[in-house]
Amino acid sequence: MVRDPEKTFGALIDKCSIAQLCYIDREGFPVTRAMLKPRERHGLREFFFTTNTSSEKVKALRNDPKAGIYFVDRRFFRGVSLSGFAEILEDPDTKARIWRDGDEQYYSKGVTDPDYCVIKITVRKVRCYANFESTDFTV
Repeated sequence: MVRDPEKTFGALIDKCSIAQLCYIDREGFPVTRAMLKPRERHGLREFFFTTNTSSEKVKALRNDPKAGIYFVDRRFFRGVSLSGFAEILEDPDTKARIWRDGDEQYYSKGVTDPDYCVIKITVRKVRCYANFESTDFTV
């Protein structure tokens, strides 16, 4: 068992360049999408990602906000699965806080681009995999 899951898996998350975002599509099927790493996180409780407002994932998450995120450390064969609820944030303050230099390549109109939004995932359940064991805990 991992002594301090939040510290251990927080470090794993911070080292990952890719996150797997899972959600349910409009037909009720699970979908997994690779996403750039979260722009911001608060422990293992809240995660903030950027995406296109016009994307299918945003449409699906507006319809059914249940979501999951998975991060993996392939080198040490460990990972963390986080389940919770998504919110699509389009308010100017959040968009400005999450914006980074270079985002213009994705959102040509800048931070006010209507096709730029933030997905906030609020985590309810965490399952960690390490040392060939899994451990569940709530945050």
